[in-house]
Amino acid sequence: MTISIKPTASGSTIEQDGSTILTVDGSGNITPSNSMYPKVPAFSAYNNGTQSVSASTDTKVVFDHENFDTNSNYDNATNYRFTPTVAGYYQFNTNVYHAGAAYAYINLKFYKNGSAFIEANRISYTGQAEINGSGLIYLNGSTDYVEVYVRSQGSAITLGASDKQFMNFSGYLVSV
Repeated sequence: MTISIKPTASGSTIEQDGSTILTVDGSGNITPSNSMYPKVPAFSAYNNGTQSVSASTDTKVVFDHENFDTNSNYDNATNYRFTPTVAGYYQFNTNVYHAGAAYAYINLKFYKNGSAFIEANRISYTGQAEINGSGLIYLNGSTDYVEVYVRSQGSAITLGASDKQFMNFSGYLVSV
Protein backbone atom coordinates (compact mmCIF):
# COMPACT_ATOMS: atom_id res chain seq x y z
CA MET A 1 0.00 0.00 0.00
CA THR A 2 1.29 3.43 -0.97
CA ILE A 3 0.11 6.65 0.69
CA SER A 4 1.04 9.92 -0.96
CA ILE A 5 0.31 13.60 -0.38
CA LYS A 6 0.09 15.66 -3.55
CA PRO A 7 0.05 19.45 -3.38
CA THR A 8 -2.31 21.25 -5.76
CA ALA A 9 -2.83 24.93 -6.61
CA SER A 10 -5.68 25.16 -4.06
CA GLY A 11 -4.60 22.66 -1.37
CA SER A 12 -3.58 18.98 -1.33
CA THR A 13 -4.90 15.50 -2.00
CA ILE A 14 -4.07 12.40 -0.05
CA GLU A 15 -4.00 9.24 -2.13
CA GLN A 16 -3.87 5.56 -1.33
CA ASP A 17 -2.52 3.38 -4.15
CA GLY A 18 -3.26 6.13 -6.69
CA SER A 19 -6.87 6.81 -5.58
CA THR A 20 -7.79 10.05 -3.81
CA ILE A 21 -9.12 9.40 -0.31
CA LEU A 22 -9.02 12.96 1.11
CA THR A 23 -8.86 16.48 -0.31
CA VAL A 24 -7.59 19.41 1.76
CA ASP A 25 -8.40 22.91 0.46
CA GLY A 26 -6.36 26.08 1.01
CA SER A 27 -8.30 26.85 4.23
CA GLY A 28 -7.58 23.44 5.76
CA ASN A 29 -11.05 21.97 5.15
CA ILE A 30 -10.86 18.18 4.72
CA THR A 31 -13.26 16.37 2.38
CA PRO A 32 -13.25 12.54 2.29
CA SER A 33 -13.89 10.79 -1.03
CA ASN A 34 -17.00 8.67 -1.60
CA SER A 35 -14.85 5.53 -1.68
CA MET A 36 -13.82 6.19 1.93
CA TYR A 37 -17.44 6.20 3.07
CA PRO A 38 -19.41 3.92 0.73
CA LYS A 39 -23.18 4.17 0.61
CA VAL A 40 -24.86 1.95 3.16
CA PRO A 41 -27.88 0.09 1.77
CA ALA A 42 -30.98 1.78 3.16
CA PHE A 43 -34.49 2.42 1.88
CA SER A 44 -37.84 3.90 2.87
CA ALA A 45 -40.99 3.00 0.96
CA TYR A 46 -44.66 3.83 1.46
CA ASN A 47 -48.16 3.46 0.08
CA ASN A 48 -50.73 6.21 0.42
CA GLY A 49 -53.50 4.26 -1.34
CA THR A 50 -55.64 1.37 -0.11
CA GLN A 51 -55.31 -2.41 -0.32
CA SER A 52 -57.84 -5.16 0.47
CA VAL A 53 -56.83 -8.08 2.67
CA SER A 54 -58.99 -11.21 2.69
CA ALA A 55 -59.68 -13.03 5.95
CA SER A 56 -57.26 -15.78 7.02
CA THR A 57 -54.81 -15.18 4.16
CA ASP A 58 -51.27 -13.83 4.39
CA THR A 59 -51.25 -10.86 2.00
CA LYS A 60 -48.15 -9.01 0.85
CA VAL A 61 -48.37 -5.28 1.62
CA VAL A 62 -47.77 -3.12 -1.45
CA PHE A 63 -45.32 -0.31 -0.70
CA ASP A 64 -45.11 1.16 -4.20
CA HIS A 65 -43.50 4.58 -3.63
CA GLU A 66 -40.00 5.37 -2.36
CA ASN A 67 -38.82 8.17 -0.12
CA PHE A 68 -35.24 7.03 -0.82
CA ASP A 69 -33.27 3.94 -1.84
CA THR A 70 -29.53 4.55 -1.45
CA ASN A 71 -28.35 1.47 -3.32
CA SER A 72 -31.34 0.71 -5.60
CA ASN A 73 -32.16 -2.47 -3.66
CA TYR A 74 -35.89 -1.93 -3.08
CA ASP A 75 -38.33 -3.03 -5.81
CA ASN A 76 -41.31 -0.67 -5.67
CA ALA A 77 -42.72 -1.68 -9.08
CA THR A 78 -43.24 -5.44 -9.13
CA ASN A 79 -42.26 -7.48 -6.06
CA TYR A 80 -42.33 -4.83 -3.29
CA ARG A 81 -39.28 -6.32 -1.60
CA PHE A 82 -35.80 -5.38 -0.42
CA THR A 83 -32.92 -7.44 -1.88
CA PRO A 84 -29.56 -6.03 -0.76
CA THR A 85 -26.24 -6.52 -2.52
CA VAL A 86 -24.26 -6.27 0.73
CA ALA A 87 -24.37 -9.15 3.22
CA GLY A 88 -25.07 -8.28 6.83
CA TYR A 89 -27.60 -7.63 9.57
CA TYR A 90 -30.45 -5.31 8.58
CA GLN A 91 -32.90 -3.46 10.79
CA PHE A 92 -36.43 -3.39 9.32
CA ASN A 93 -39.37 -1.25 10.43
CA THR A 94 -42.94 -1.13 9.21
CA ASN A 95 -46.13 0.70 10.01
CA VAL A 96 -49.54 -0.34 8.66
CA TYR A 97 -52.93 1.30 9.08
CA HIS A 98 -56.05 -0.84 8.71
CA ALA A 99 -59.80 -0.57 9.02
CA GLY A 100 -62.97 -2.36 8.09
CA ALA A 101 -63.56 -5.25 10.47
CA ALA A 102 -65.92 -5.51 13.38
CA TYR A 103 -63.39 -7.65 15.24
CA ALA A 104 -60.20 -9.33 14.10
CA TYR A 105 -56.72 -10.44 15.07
CA ILE A 106 -54.15 -8.82 12.82
CA ASN A 107 -50.71 -10.35 12.31
CA LEU A 108 -47.94 -8.21 10.85
CA LYS A 109 -45.04 -10.30 9.56
CA PHE A 110 -41.65 -9.92 7.95
CA TYR A 111 -41.14 -12.59 5.30
CA LYS A 112 -37.62 -13.69 4.36
CA ASN A 113 -37.27 -15.46 1.01
CA GLY A 114 -41.01 -16.09 0.70
CA SER A 115 -41.63 -17.53 4.20
CA ALA A 116 -42.77 -15.97 7.46
CA PHE A 117 -39.64 -15.12 9.44
CA ILE A 118 -40.64 -12.68 12.20
CA GLU A 119 -44.11 -11.96 13.49
CA ALA A 120 -43.59 -8.29 14.10
CA ASN A 121 -46.86 -7.58 15.89
CA ARG A 122 -50.28 -9.05 16.59
CA ILE A 123 -53.25 -7.09 17.80
CA SER A 124 -56.95 -7.55 18.24
CA TYR A 125 -59.12 -4.59 17.45
CA THR A 126 -62.55 -3.32 16.68
CA GLY A 127 -62.84 -0.82 13.82
CA GLN A 128 -59.49 0.70 12.83
CA ALA A 129 -55.97 0.71 14.15
CA GLU A 130 -52.35 1.28 13.31
CA ILE A 131 -49.80 -1.45 13.98
CA ASN A 132 -46.06 -1.36 13.67
CA GLY A 133 -43.20 -3.75 14.00
CA SER A 134 -39.47 -4.09 13.66
CA GLY A 135 -36.91 -6.83 13.39
CA LEU A 136 -33.23 -7.54 12.82
CA ILE A 137 -32.60 -10.00 9.98
CA TYR A 138 -29.38 -11.36 8.47
CA LEU A 139 -29.32 -11.23 4.63
CA ASN A 140 -26.64 -12.85 2.45
CA GLY A 141 -26.33 -9.93 0.02
CA SER A 142 -27.15 -11.91 -3.11
CA THR A 143 -30.37 -13.95 -2.97
CA ASP A 144 -32.06 -13.11 0.35
CA TYR A 145 -34.97 -10.66 0.36
CA VAL A 146 -37.51 -9.26 2.84
CA GLU A 147 -41.20 -8.33 2.39
CA VAL A 148 -44.04 -7.31 4.71
CA TYR A 149 -47.23 -9.37 5.01
CA VAL A 150 -50.47 -8.91 6.92
CA ARG A 151 -52.97 -11.58 7.98
CA SER A 152 -56.43 -10.85 9.29
CA GLN A 153 -57.85 -13.63 11.43
CA GLY A 154 -61.60 -13.20 11.47
CA SER A 155 -62.71 -10.88 8.70
CA ALA A 156 -61.47 -8.90 5.72
CA ILE A 157 -59.81 -5.54 6.28
CA THR A 158 -58.65 -2.59 4.21
CA LEU A 159 -55.12 -1.29 4.52
CA GLY A 160 -54.26 2.28 3.78
CA ALA A 161 -54.63 5.89 4.68
CA SER A 162 -54.46 9.22 2.95
CA ASP A 163 -51.06 10.00 4.47
CA LYS A 164 -47.85 8.04 3.78
CA GLN A 165 -46.79 8.24 7.42
CA PHE A 166 -49.33 5.50 8.23
CA MET A 167 -48.18 2.97 5.61
CA ASN A 168 -44.39 2.57 5.43
CA PHE A 169 -41.58 0.02 5.27
CA SER A 170 -37.90 0.81 5.79
CA GLY A 171 -34.61 -0.95 6.36
CA TYR A 172 -30.91 -0.32 6.65
CA LEU A 173 -27.62 -2.15 7.13
CA VAL A 174 -26.59 -2.26 10.77
CA SER A 175 -23.51 -4.50 10.72
CA VAL A 176 -21.62 -6.76 8.32
